[in-house]
Amino acid sequence: MRTTYLEASVRLYHLDAASEGGGANTLFYGTLSEAMDVAARQSEEVQDGLFIATDNDVVAYLDLLESW
Repeated sequence: MRTTYLEASVRLYHLDAASEGGGANTLFYGTLSEAMDVAARQSEEVQDGLFIATDNDVVAYLDLLESW
């Protein structure tokens, strides 16, 4: 992710592969640090489908968590 500072504005969403077309459900809009907290409180099943988007990049939550 090119924008990785803690106060970066992000969208945390869950990509539901089970639904037709892979619907995206937004869970949170706010700072990266807050989004990471919200994501950490989700079940492991949900975490598998979480993504964080900035205005210039998208990264899977679990990939970002590894470098967090």
